[in-house]
Amino acid sequence: MIRLSSLLALSAALSSTPAAGHPSYSTPNQPSLTWDLKPTNTSAQFRGLSPVSDSTVWLAGTNATVLRTTNGGATWNNISPVLLPENSTLFQFRDVEAFSAKTAVVLSIGEGNASRIYRTQDAGLNWKRTFVNDDPTAFYDCMAFENKIHGLAMSDPVQGKFKLIETWDGGVTWDLVSPEGMPAALTGEAAFAASGTCIEAAAGRWYIASGGVDPGRIFRSNDGRHWKVSNSSIPGSPAAGVFSVRFRDAKNGIAVGGDYEKPTGNTDNAVWTKDGGKSWHRAKTFPGGYRSGVSWVLGQTQTAIAVGTAGSDITYDGGRNWKAIGNGTFDAVECVSKNVCWASGSGGRIARLKI
Repeated sequence: MIRLSSLLALSAALSSTPAAGHPSYSTPNQPSLTWDLKPTNTSAQFRGLSPVSDSTVWLAGTNATVLRTTNGGATWNNISPVLLPENSTLFQFRDVEAFSAKTAVVLSIGEGNASRIYRTQDAGLNWKRTFVNDDPTAFYDCMAFENKIHGLAMSDPVQGKFKLIETWDGGVTWDLVSPEGMPAALTGEAAFAASGTCIEAAAGRWYIASGGVDPGRIFRSNDGRHWKVSNSSIPGSPAAGVFSVRFRDAKNGIAVGGDYEKPTGNTDNAVWTKDGGKSWHRAKTFPGGYRSGVSWVLGQTQTAIAVGTAGSDITYDGGRNWKAIGNGTFDAVECVSKNVCWASGSGGRIARLKI
């Protein structure tokens, strides 16, 4: 079976032109925004992105590539794990979770033992492999941490349910979470390893975004063990569904997605909730195309940024309406303060947005 996660490689070459006819809404007194591209001197595709400050950012991407900057993107250091040359192209890093300028964990995706986790606590001088998937039917997509010690990593369904592993020591060790509290997956349902945000931790709660079924669904949990699920209004197919879900508190969340085979499709690709994910509502004005990642701007309760291979957008009203940002075509986005967001994507692209 071809997993949804592996199909995403097709999107790397999609157009960088924002969708024509992007809907707009009035945002008086809002400044014009422009992404400031930072050269990385690499062609890797970076779907893993984790800034820990305005100036320190970690990237994880294709061919087991890990980069880090500590000067706001002026220079980037290649701190990739040392792997056998024949193995480096096999491991595709799709998520990174950094806790400081020195400590981070990265997730490699794929079937069987291609799914694995590495950890460093000395800024990449040394890496330790802390998890290798031994289930040939599992395919890990993404991970999230609620603090520096407790995290979950998620696999596509195994025996009819999404599979989770858990760490209580910052990624040093991982244990299987019992599947008893997970609702059954629907036929064809899976997650997208597109931006490291198909699982989310916020305000003591957990969320999972899925696609492959129509509509895409969003799971929620108060403890990471017992889950409930709700439909979104984002249409699903083998190439479509909910790609990214983010919450700013226990009640208010945003989810984005679409169809990566139709990157400029700009209807029914964003939803919002105000009841903790029990119910989801369509945006009034949608982002300008398929969107793989979204992030709340810290300290601005109604502002968030969404990115995709056909453009990027900002909302000032909690996801009800979206407005295009002119020059942004990326896979992942993370806002690190009330003034700064970072985004990453194909061709070594990394950019800083000052709000």
